[in-house]
Amino acid sequence: MKLRRVVVTGLGALTPIGNTVPEYWNSLLNGVSGAVTITRFDTSKFKTKFACELKGYNSLDYFERKEARKYDPFAQYALVSANEAIIDAGLDTFNFDPDRVGVIWGSGIGGLETFLKEVLDFARGDGTPRFSPFFIPKMIADIAAGHISIKYGFRGPNFTTTSACASAANALVDSFNYIRLGKADIFVSGGSEAAINEAGIGGFNALTAISVRNDDPKTASRPFDKDRDGFVLGEGGGAMVFEALDHALARGAKIYAEVIGGGLSADAYHMTGPHPEGLGARNVMKYTLEDAGIQPEEVDHINTHGTSTPLGDIAEPKAIIALFGDHAQKISVNSTKSMTGHLLGAAGAAEAIATVLAIKNDIVPPTINHFTDDPEIPMLDFTFHKAKKRTINVAMSNTFGFGGHNACIAFRKYTE
Repeated sequence: MKLRRVVVTGLGALTPIGNTVPEYWNSLLNGVSGAVTITRFDTSKFKTKFACELKGYNSLDYFERKEARKYDPFAQYALVSANEAIIDAGLDTFNFDPDRVGVIWGSGIGGLETFLKEVLDFARGDGTPRFSPFFIPKMIADIAAGHISIKYGFRGPNFTTTSACASAANALVDSFNYIRLGKADIFVSGGSEAAINEAGIGGFNALTAISVRNDDPKTASRPFDKDRDGFVLGEGGGAMVFEALDHALARGAKIYAEVIGGGLSADAYHMTGPHPEGLGARNVMKYTLEDAGIQPEEVDHINTHGTSTPLGDIAEPKAIIALFGDHAQKISVNSTKSMTGHLLGAAGAAEAIATVLAIKNDIVPPTINHFTDDPEIPMLDFTFHKAKKRTINVAMSNTFGFGGHNACIAFRKYTE
C-alpha cells in the first residue's frame, strides 16, 4: 500500500520557560533557564531544593473550580497544551469527522500528585478508607488522552504510551504510523508530566539522578559539561497536531513541517543507565533514517536527549559519531533541557516542538550552561551559549527512558 504523507499543523506548549508556544520559543532562543527554588513544598530536608516549575500557572485560568478538582495536574497540563494545538491547527472551527481524529498521549508517571495526596491523607487518618471517588480516574496515566477525546469529541484511536522519558516521542511515532497507514486523518499527540512534589524529588534524589547544585539552580542543568551532576526535574505538557497531507491541503491548513520517519529501540542493558557505547541510541537513529528513506548526510540538526547526567551525556554523542561518521561534525546538536529541565514523559513533545520550530525558522536554540569541556565526551557542534542561524531541511529529536526505551522522530521542511 502507498503510505500517506504526514505533516504538523498545530502546536501547543506549557513549559517552565513559557506557557504558550510563542513564549516557549522566545525563551529557547534567548537561553532562558527555567530552574527556580521549589515553591510547592518544604525542601529543607531534601538534597535537591530546586526544579523547573511552571511560572504563573493557575488552573482557574483554564478550568472552572469544580472541573479543576477532577484533574490531576498532569491531565490539566495535557488539556491546556492540547487546546492550544487544536486552536493553532484550526480544528476548533473545522467541521472534522470525529471518527477520523484520534489522541495518543504520553506520560511516564501519570497522576503522581494525586496518588501522593490520597495515600498521605489515608496514612494520617484513623485507618478508615476515605478516598476520593476521583482518586483512580485522576491517577491513571491514560486519563489525559481520555479527557482530550471527551472534550473535543474525537472518536478515533485513543490510548497512552508509557515508556518513561520516551513516552511522548513514542506517542508521536505511533500517531505518525497510524495516519500514514490510513487509520485516521488527524491525531492530537504529545505528553504531560507533573512530578515536582515530595515523592518526585525524593525518588529521583534516591536514584542520585538529579542535580544537587542548590547554590546555583539556573546553571544546574549542564548538558555535555564536565561538571554536570544530574538532570533538573521539570514539568508541563506539549502537544502536536499530526495530519495527513492530503487532508491538511484540502482544508487549507498551515503546515509547520513534514513528519518523515520514526524509530523505536531498546538498550536491553540496564534499568536506569544507558548502554555505554550508546548502542540503543545509535539503533533508534538508524531505524529513523531508514524509515524516512534518507541518508545520514541529509540531517542538519539533532535535538538530543542531553539530560546532563554523567553517563547519558557520553553515550549519546558516541552514538551520533558512530552512526553519522564525518558528517556528525556538520550537524548542529543541542539540548533544550539545559533550559527547560527534564519534563520526563512530556520531554519528547516539548523537544519535538522545538525541533519543528528550528526547521520552520532556520535557527537552532542553544545549549546553555556550558563552562568546561569534558574530555570523555566526543566533541560535536553542541550549539553552546547562543542560538545559531543555519538552513535546516531535516532534523531529528531523540528521547531515551529508564528501562532502556529509545524513541526518535524526524521532520523535514515541507515542500510540495
